Amino acid sequence: MKVRKAVIPAAGFGTRMLPAAKSVPKEMICIAGKPAIHYIVKEAVDAGIEEILIITSRGKSAIEDYFDYSPELESRLEKSGKTQLVRELREIADMANVTFIRQKELKGLGHAVLHAKRFTGDEPFAVLLGDDIMRSDVPVTKQLIDNAEKYGCSCVGVKSVETSEISKYCTLGVESIGERLFDVSELIEKPTPDKVLSNYAILGRYVLTSGIYDLLEKAEPGFGGEIQLTDALNQLCRKERMLALDFEGERFDSGNICGYMEASIQLALANPEISDWLKSYMKGLAL
Repeated sequence: MKVRKAVIPAAGFGTRMLPAAKSVPKEMICIAGKPAIHYIVKEAVDAGIEEILIITSRGKSAIEDYFDYSPELESRLEKSGKTQLVRELREIADMANVTFIRQKELKGLGHAVLHAKRFTGDEPFAVLLGDDIMRSDVPVTKQLIDNAEKYGCSCVGVKSVETSEISKYCTLGVESIGERLFDVSELIEKPTPDKVLSNYAILGRYVLTSGIYDLLEKAEPGFGGEIQLTDALNQLCRKERMLALDFEGERFDSGNICGYMEASIQLALANPEISDWLKSYMKGLAL
């Protein structure tokens, strides 16, 4: 089992980031000098992914433009002597083999992932949600791939969340099989308090087998009237083995203003070009 491909669903309206997301795709909103989607693609590349499919929708052509060449801009920069900046722009366009497909109707995450069936074929694949920015020594996607390839099955990335917050996510029935690693027996999307299986929730990263597609094709609308990926995963873990990894690293939900601010500050502090300035500025605010 070899994981070479990744899918990044990026078709949502971005309602939690309105009004900015009304005219700018939320995936293109800048975080410490780069759009959010840049960090997602970079994580996939650093995890060894060779091909990436980004699922978009109307009004999101800016994402495609970001991963393309811009001859007119590059020419202007060359004439201005800004050759280093030209190289940086080319590196962005060349850092991965990225293709795009549109989700013409927004019917949920499961519906979006189903659009990747032709792209991945019978191969296992990673799914990276565009709102979730990860910071870790080893890319979170790489951590999942290593376990998926070792055990030959799907592996989802989880963290324990507060009981008061679990209803915003999914809950998993799990049994420990090693350090930070669990077998998954059941999943419930947006559970009510009486349905909580554990405080572990999937936070934006998956490695899945192609078996998920048959289940998504037959899926009925679930929570919110949408085709929920979690519902299909609940069926998949009953048909074949599925693991959950309590991954090492920090996760920022850049799809809401507080998570966006956290990601902006933390990633700026990690940037040596601006970290000293930011520390001095924040220190001044605290006085």
